[in-house]
Amino acid sequence: MHLAVYGNHGKQGALIEEHIAFAQRAEAAKLDFVFKADYLTAHPELMAKMKGTVGLDPNFLMAMVARETKQIGLVTTISTSFTPPYLIARQLQSLNWISEGRVGWNIVTSIDGAHNFSNEPMPSSEERYAKAAECTAVVKQLWHSYPYETLEMDGNLEKIKELVKPIEYEGEFFHIKGPLNLPMHPAGEIPLFQAGASDVGRQFAATVSNAIFAATPVMEVGIEMRNDLRQQAIEVGRSADDIRLLPGLYFFIGDTYEEALEMHRQAHAHLTLERRYSALESVIGMDVRHLALEDQVTIDMLPSKDQQVRSKTHADLVRRYIVNNEPTVAVLLARPEVIGSAHLVAIGTPQDIVDQIVTFYEEGALDGFIAIPGGPAKSLDLFFSDVIPMLVERGLFRAEYEGSTLRSHLGLDVQSPINS
Repeated sequence: MHLAVYGNHGKQGALIEEHIAFAQRAEAAKLDFVFKADYLTAHPELMAKMKGTVGLDPNFLMAMVARETKQIGLVTTISTSFTPPYLIARQLQSLNWISEGRVGWNIVTSIDGAHNFSNEPMPSSEERYAKAAECTAVVKQLWHSYPYETLEMDGNLEKIKELVKPIEYEGEFFHIKGPLNLPMHPAGEIPLFQAGASDVGRQFAATVSNAIFAATPVMEVGIEMRNDLRQQAIEVGRSADDIRLLPGLYFFIGDTYEEALEMHRQAHAHLTLERRYSALESVIGMDVRHLALEDQVTIDMLPSKDQQVRSKTHADLVRRYIVNNEPTVAVLLARPEVIGSAHLVAIGTPQDIVDQIVTFYEEGALDGFIAIPGGPAKSLDLFFSDVIPMLVERGLFRAEYEGSTLRSHLGLDVQSPINS
C-alpha cells in the first residue's frame, strides 16, 4: 500500500518552517511522499485558512523541504495549460538533483486561471488534456535529450555532442528545438501523477501516469474507477499495475467516535445554510432553496448533464449520489462532494480508520491514499502515533524505507545506482 500526505493542511501549515517540520514528521513515519497542490488564482477562503501562504510556488517550497529531508518523496504541481514544457522539464530536473531523485510531478490542466495569463477564455477540457499529453511527451523527450551518462565522459566534447541532441519537436501546441541544459538525474524518469477523474482525465492517467489522485467518496466509486483505469492501461499497452489509484482520505480521529464526529462538525460549522445552497448550485447547477430540508431530492430533479459546471468530476459524483440514494435536502447539503472536495471521509478512533482503510484496500477500491488531515492537531497526532503503526502491524505498510528515491518508494523499475 502507498501512503502519502497532503501538504496544505490548514493553519498548521501556514509557516514555511511548519511545512518543513510536517515533511520531516511524514518522513519519520516512512510515508511515500508529501504532496503540494498549486493555485493560480486568488481564493479568499484559502487565503484566510492558510494565512496567505497558499500562493507559495510549490517548486520553491519543495526545494527548501528537500534540503531538510533525506528520503521522503516530494510531489510538486505544475500546470501544462500555462507553463512551457522546457521550463517544466528544467524545474523538475533541477528539483530532482536538489533532492537526490525524490521528485514527482503532479500534472494538472487547471480548471481556471486563464485571466492571469492571457485574455483568452479557458479552453475545453478535451483541449486542455490534448495539450497536457503533448506537453508531457515533450518534457520527457527533453529529459532524455541530456542523458546522465554525459557526466561520465570526463569532458570529452565529441562524446557529449553524440549524446546531447536537440529533440526538434513540431506538434499542435509546441515547437521546441532542445536539448535541455541539465542532465537527467541517475534515479531515472521522474514519476508522474495526475489529478482528475473525468473520462478524458482517466484516459490521460491510464496512458502516462504512475498514479492518479482522485475523489472517491464511497467504495463503489473507487472500485469502478480503479478497474477502469487498469483496463485502460492494458488497452494502451501498459500493465494494469502501472497505474495506481490514490484517493484522498479526509480524516477526523479521536479517542472515541463521538469525539471524532464533533471534530468533523466543528470543522464545517462555519458553513451556513446559504453557503451550502450556493456550493450545491456551483457544483451541479441545482437550486434546492424552494424545498424543505426534509424533502427528498429525486432523480427527476437533476439538471441536464450538458450544462457548464466548474468540475465535471465533482458534478458526476453528486449526480451519482442523488441517483443512488435520493437523499433529503439536509443530507445532500452535508455531503463532502458538496461542502468539501469529494474525498473519502474517515471519522472515528484509530482502529475505526484502519478498519475502513483495510476494507477499501482489500475490496480493490484503492492502492493507497493521500492523507488529508482534518480537525485539530490531535487528529493528526493520532494518525501518526496509532494509525500508521497499525497498518505496519497488518503488513500493509513499510516499517523502514528500502531506498532513497521516489521511484523506489513507489516500487517502480529503478534505474539508479543510488538505490543499489
